[in-house]
This record gives sequence, C-alpha cells and structure tokens, in this order.
Amino acid sequence: MNKKTIGFIGLGVMGKSMARNLLKAGYPLIVYTRTKEKAADLLNEGAVWKETVAALAKEADVIITMVGYPRDVEEVYFGDNGIIENAREGTYLIDMTTSTPSLAERIYEAAKAKKMYALDAPVSGGDIGAREARLAIMIGGDEEAFHECKPIFEVLGKNIVLQGKAGAGQHTKMCNQIAIATNMIGVCEALAYAKRAGLDHVKVLESISTGAAGSWSLSNLAPRMMAGDFEPGFYIKHFIKDMKIALDEAERLGLQLPGLELAKSMYEELAEKGEENSGTQALYKKYID
Repeated sequence: MNKKTIGFIGLGVMGKSMARNLLKAGYPLIVYTRTKEKAADLLNEGAVWKETVAALAKEADVIITMVGYPRDVEEVYFGDNGIIENAREGTYLIDMTTSTPSLAERIYEAAKAKKMYALDAPVSGGDIGAREARLAIMIGGDEEAFHECKPIFEVLGKNIVLQGKAGAGQHTKMCNQIAIATNMIGVCEALAYAKRAGLDHVKVLESISTGAAGSWSLSNLAPRMMAGDFEPGFYIKHFIKDMKIALDEAERLGLQLPGLELAKSMYEELAEKGEENSGTQALYKKYID
C-alpha cells in the first residue's frame, strides 16, 4: 500500500500521536474530530481538516477510527452521515478503538456488503506507546486486508498480530485488559507496602521490575505513581468501559472473573470521587489517601 490517503477520526491522548506518526511517515492525512482545536497542531504540520465524517470518508483510501466508546464507534460508522454510507468501494476501514467484538463483526459485515474491507485493530501501550510508535496491535479480519494494511500498522506499532476473523482483535484486547486490571492492583499494593516498610521506591523497582514481578505497568506506571503524576496516558473512564465489556463478554461465555470484578469496583469508586479523567495509575490514590 503505497502512501494511500489516510483519514483519521479521533485525536485524543493516543489518537493524535498515532496520526502524527502517519504524517511523519509521509502519508497524506485528512482528519476529523469533534473539537477542531484538538487538531490544530496536526493541521500546522500538514494534515488537512474535514468538517464531517462523511466528507472525510468520501476522500480517504484508508479510514482509521480511534474514538472513546462503542456508542461513538457506532455513530461514526453507521447512519446517513457515517463511514459505511459515504466511503468508496475498496476503502479499508480500521477501527482501533477498544470496542465490543459484536460491533466489530457488524462493521465487517456492513463493509463487506459495500465491497469495502474492515479490520478491528485495538491497541495497547498507552500514550507512551502511541507517541513512540511501539503499540501492540491486535487485529481481527481477513488475512488479505491485514497484509494490505500492514505497512500502516508498522508505522504505529511493533507487535502486530492477526488474531483471527472479525472480532478477534477485540476479544484479544479484552484478554489484555483483564491481565492489566489485577496487575494494577498488585503494582499499587507493592508500592504501598514498600512505603509503609520505609523502603526506597526507586531501589525497590530496580529489584522487582526485572524479575518475575516485571510488567509494563510496573516499569512505566509505578514511577508515575511515585512522582504523584496521575495525568492520563489512558483514562480511568475508558478503562472502566473496557472492563465492563470484558465482564459482559465473560458472562456470555459462562466465565467468572472475580479479579476483574474487584478491579472494576475499585476504579468505579475512584470515578465517583471525580477521578474519571485521571490516568489508570491513579488507583494508587486509594492506598495513599
């Protein structure tokens, strides 16, 4: 795929960095987001603004969406002014939002009926991974479409895996979020214990982050916790959304996930205290307040 025009919808904490990396790689980039001010720096760097989703869809060869919630995905893809009704035959549609597997399957079928190609491709790696193009990208859809779009994925991430048919990318992202949820509790409790025991946090992390306890959250988020930096690399409100999707899917599969249920309840308590727009590392506040 040689420098096709990419339409990017959604320029939040991660989306903006992802769009910027595509621009830096030389892809013609057209963008749309609900608040135009969020796109100002990208427009100064060469991106082109479109006033509506429909206008963007009519011009792009590849459309990437990175929005907040499944309801946002549905709004962007379906309806008279959505992507499905306005994109051209042969367009590649890539939803990188963490959404529901069933919605990914619905987008795939709707795209196929219009002779377009759809991939669900949620990501992991937070703001750092997006900025440094080191995202893990989990993809569902047809193998041919995956290979056509792989050069684009390679601009955005390092760990790029086709997981299976439509919806498989979203199911894999649920596995990712389930693993993170209880790990975040462990990271917070380890730091709280170290503090209560009078240990040096930095030295503790030196010892445990490279051993069996090592994890992305321990290496990347624990230092933020220690510094009192609770700015979002990934919003608590979006993590709660992901955990709810995972629990709903688990129930449908007849599976109980008590660890995930505990993590979700802890994050919901934080959100009720006004922390919904903080980063997920703000879970540490439950142990230091």
